[in-house]
Amino acid sequence: MPRHRSAEGRRRHEVLSRMLTDRQDEIRNKLRSLREAFPAVSSDVKDAEEQSMEDFVRGMDYALMEMESATLRRIDEAIVRLDGGTYGLCSDCGGRISEARLEALPFALTCRDCQEQEEGEAAERDQPRETAGRGRAAARDVNRSVPLPVMWRGALARSARDRN
Repeated sequence: MPRHRSAEGRRRHEVLSRMLTDRQDEIRNKLRSLREAFPAVSSDVKDAEEQSMEDFVRGMDYALMEMESATLRRIDEAIVRLDGGTYGLCSDCGGRISEARLEALPFALTCRDCQEQEEGEAAERDQPRETAGRGRAAARDVNRSVPLPVMWRGALARSARDRN
């Protein structure tokens, strides 16, 4: 930590650092619990529906572990930004990211306004032609038809096939 920081700056750094390391510890504990609870491949004979459900649950656990690992990486990056003096500054406009936003999303790179602008621009780019200009209702309808992740589709398809 640079020596030129004021007493207030040092206190803020300590509070933010503690918040980030507490979140790191929380996620590491979650990951440890998920790994310990991750079901081993069972040699028990199962019917197709049981196997489909087990595959689905295993896929969900794996996806959750991936999400938690990604969050942990983002927090590690936030700690680097904190030590470098850029934590809490919007990467787009350079303004301060609100304390409330940082508490809710400690690895936030942008302020709320810049994030909303980015999401609006992304939605406009990704909106199919047939829904352009029809507003949020059309966009919601398109989002409902987004395909499931590959790992879920197989389990759901097997489950539906086995029920018929």
